[in-house]
Amino acid sequence: MAVERPLIVLLGATGFVGSAVLRELAIRDVRVRAVARGAASIPAGARAEIEVHTADLTEPGRLAQAVAGADAVIHTIAYIAGSTTWRIDEGNLAAERVNVGLIRDLVAVLRDGDRNRAPLPVVFAGAVSQVGPIDKEVLDGSEPDRPQGEYDRQKLAAEQVLLDAHAEKTLRAVSIRLPTVFGYGPRSTARDKGVVSTMVRRALAGEPITMWHDGTVRRDLLYVEDVARALVAAVDHSDALAGRSWLLGSGSGLPLGEVFTAVANLVAERTGRPPVRVVSVPPPPHAEPGDFHHITIDATPFRAVSGWRPQVPLTEALRHTINFCVSGVEAELS
Repeated sequence: MAVERPLIVLLGATGFVGSAVLRELAIRDVRVRAVARGAASIPAGARAEIEVHTADLTEPGRLAQAVAGADAVIHTIAYIAGSTTWRIDEGNLAAERVNVGLIRDLVAVLRDGDRNRAPLPVVFAGAVSQVGPIDKEVLDGSEPDRPQGEYDRQKLAAEQVLLDAHAEKTLRAVSIRLPTVFGYGPRSTARDKGVVSTMVRRALAGEPITMWHDGTVRRDLLYVEDVARALVAAVDHSDALAGRSWLLGSGSGLPLGEVFTAVANLVAERTGRPPVRVVSVPPPPHAEPGDFHHITIDATPFRAVSGWRPQVPLTEALRHTINFCVSGVEAELS
């Protein structure tokens, strides 16, 4: 008798990170329920059996339908406001309903579910920035959390709801705190609104690349396809990972001035035009203290348990991103 393939429910399957996770799941021998407000695109040549489930999960009963029969859940939903995902005004109830409320709803659904089943693995895409500004460049997960921005406070609150539910054996919670995620690949279907791709688009438009500092601020940058592999690896190793948060990163903090100069040079290589300038500008009013702190991630604990390693070098990832953005510009002009 054939054994039925496990069902992985992906929440946020049309988002920037979620769509990359869907592409990673598509090559595996599993069933996938791709859940989002809009219809997810099924990757070409998918090995997985993929069900597209369109729903507004904030509506009563829709989340219970979305996760029915799941063997694991990957939660990549995040409230998007304006041009970025992390700038949220204090007291934004719409953001809180999505970022925290949906996690509370998920816990309630699983608490009321089949008590004869083992607690369901839930992998949550958190954020390294939940720790808040800290006078320590290399983070390893031992730091106390003191978030200042509203987005980070909401992410931390959602993570704590999951970990509390894990403690009461309602589910098995794994929180993967993501660093600065960027990039496109040949099969990308969702827009990257992060700083690296924003600067790629500026360079392609012939505009200067701007920084809110002198360029020495370091960031741990991780290509989105490597992030997707990590979140899927977290499902594979959920037994060993459950019950705490784990930092994800490349292990290399890069000065943003050097990164942006590389972007300018690679865009020039692609277009045949001179590189655009990389300039410092005054920070805007919405800048937060964390924007000026160095961040490098020691992801050794997660790597040791999961076996995950970043696979795409920065220059290759930047080239993929630039090529994707160039194709988008050419499509708009045709």
